[in-house]
Amino acid sequence: MVQEYQSPVRVYKHPFELIMAAYARRFPKCPLIPVFVDSEVISEDQSEDASTVVTQRRCMIDIDAPRLLKRIAGVDYLYFIQKNTLNRRDRTLHIEVHNETFSSRVIVCENCKYTVHPENEEWTCFEQTASLDMKSFFGFESMAEKIAMKQYAASIKKGKEIIEHYLRELEDEGITYIPRWIPPVSSGTAAAKLLLPPSSTPRAIPVKSAKDRLPCKDPSCSMELLAGSPDDKLDADYIRRYLGDLTPLQESCLIRLRQWLQETHKGKIPKDQHVLRFLRARDFNLDKAREILCQSLTWRKQHQVDFLLDTWKRPQLLQEYYTGGWHHHDRDGRPFYVLRLGQMDTKGLVRALGEEVLLRQVLSINEEGLRRCEENTRVFGRPISCWTCLVDLEGLNMRHLWRPGIKALLRIIEVVEANYPETLGHLLILRAPRVFPLLWTLVSPLIDENTRKKFLVYAGNDYQGPGGLVDLIDTEIIPDFLGGDCMCEFPEGGTVPKSLYRTAEELECEENRLLTDSIYKSASIFKGAPYEMLIEITEASSVITWDFDVSKGDVTFNIYHSKRAPQLPKKDTLGAHGITSLAGPVNAQLIDKNWVLGQDYSMVEKALICREGESVQGSHITRWPGFYILQWRFHSSPACTASSLPRVDDVLASLQVSTHKCKIMYYTEVLASHDFRGSMTSLESCHSGFSQLSGATTSSSQSHTSSISR
Repeated sequence: MVQEYQSPVRVYKHPFELIMAAYARRFPKCPLIPVFVDSEVISEDQSEDASTVVTQRRCMIDIDAPRLLKRIAGVDYLYFIQKNTLNRRDRTLHIEVHNETFSSRVIVCENCKYTVHPENEEWTCFEQTASLDMKSFFGFESMAEKIAMKQYAASIKKGKEIIEHYLRELEDEGITYIPRWIPPVSSGTAAAKLLLPPSSTPRAIPVKSAKDRLPCKDPSCSMELLAGSPDDKLDADYIRRYLGDLTPLQESCLIRLRQWLQETHKGKIPKDQHVLRFLRARDFNLDKAREILCQSLTWRKQHQVDFLLDTWKRPQLLQEYYTGGWHHHDRDGRPFYVLRLGQMDTKGLVRALGEEVLLRQVLSINEEGLRRCEENTRVFGRPISCWTCLVDLEGLNMRHLWRPGIKALLRIIEVVEANYPETLGHLLILRAPRVFPLLWTLVSPLIDENTRKKFLVYAGNDYQGPGGLVDLIDTEIIPDFLGGDCMCEFPEGGTVPKSLYRTAEELECEENRLLTDSIYKSASIFKGAPYEMLIEITEASSVITWDFDVSKGDVTFNIYHSKRAPQLPKKDTLGAHGITSLAGPVNAQLIDKNWVLGQDYSMVEKALICREGESVQGSHITRWPGFYILQWRFHSSPACTASSLPRVDDVLASLQVSTHKCKIMYYTEVLASHDFRGSMTSLESCHSGFSQLSGATTSSSQSHTSSISR
């Protein structure tokens, strides 16, 4: 397995030339890097005007590995080849490194670059990528890989410290300014060396004073990141200020997952804090974190969770009987939520409002928690990504263990665990009664192990002593019902009047309405059985709009027009052969297999290939009335598309091979021309991100012009 590393952008607040002087002092050996034993210059070439210098070195490395492993490998030192390309004109240094030792067994590649800061020409940026491919190593592949990654992570962490050490050394020697390179006066002028004292270069370009320097981009202004651009990179200082202290490998996982989202979603991506939560929930396993993050983003869009705080109005009954609310913050600055579960009539709320309303209430609390974390991060000047919750169980009894209520609670926990990982800093359970162990037995299996470690349970008045509530929150904000002096601004609860209970039929109807409230629908596409949707247009110049996400597999999206009304088949293809579909009913085909493209129907938009994880929005202006068919077809690689199996065989194959199935979530709408608020000459189909967890969008658009339908 190939191990990869991608660093954030590290910024030195010093000019490029001074950084190069500090970097040059690392050679031929560096006492600050014990494993870096020595190096020798193999070759050095420079351009005619001395603007470009290419230096190759052979570096000797002493890896801290068990002596037995070194004896088995038969070496004491490892040798690497380093190629440095210094461009004084462009003020860049590119570093390429590969291993010479065991090159047939292990492939190590590293690329680094020093460049000028894009917003301040007197600052220098550093980036680093690396990969390790352990093919074989005397049967100790796993051990060797762990040693290599440990050594590399340690050297990465020390890299910036070393440059800063040599910068201080230069300053102690009185070298605080090195002029930029300038072209020779004539072709015969000898090239100047890199390090020249200011006095020997009268034509040197002066460095700007501090007051003239451009300010660095304030990370607080980039909390909501623009996506879709390869130049949109994370700064190491931004990570430390807004995301916390991460190890180099954790930083790499965050950057690589973020890059993947930029490449696949082509538009808005979640905020870095949210991406980091999913990585932490899976111990920075990139593949696992990516899977659950994409599932959560699809869920958010399908249920329009991004708009929940702005669109959902809490029923009056909740405002009167839901005994919970936000209450200041804890000692670490985390938002603090208090829930008096023992005083809440959960059975009455479920009977009067239904499970879906309570779920939305909990989702709104979590969404508000995300907002408060961002706000507290700005207020306290340190990363705050989770909140503290206090649950008071005084009054909890068997009424709270009512079976439908437990069912609703388990479902809420499941949804929250899947979509709001690592948002809980501490959960304080106070005044737990004897019935609590029974409740805990029911809910604990659904709670992630890392989350369970954050539970602190206090029986009776144990919370009042040392190690209790006073260690987590200031005494002046301890709620009055827990013996403090602070009043909580939320209802005290009570029993919901039975006159407000609703019948099972009413609750079912209400829950169905909430469940189907999403404007998005789901569909599956099989190889040989595309998903097709019919839209009848009676008025020319109407606008067909679409918005869909590809949640599994790759699909090809087409739009066709026909003057003939498609006839739905009486029986699905599998049913006609007496075969029951294991994956549900096969999609009904609107385009008859006897129809001829160009005669019976025509293609009005160029086919669009959409990859897994992408989100696509677009529009089409209809030129003629008739029947329009939106088609999503399974997209195969060229090797697969070469085969021309009959449609039934393709469907049968799709049932046997799970990879021959795609899933989409889509929404379509038809607008009259006078209702469309866009330019009729610049309609576009574009790929964009799933979620408004990011607040700004950069669209990567692909224009689709309207075609004349036949």
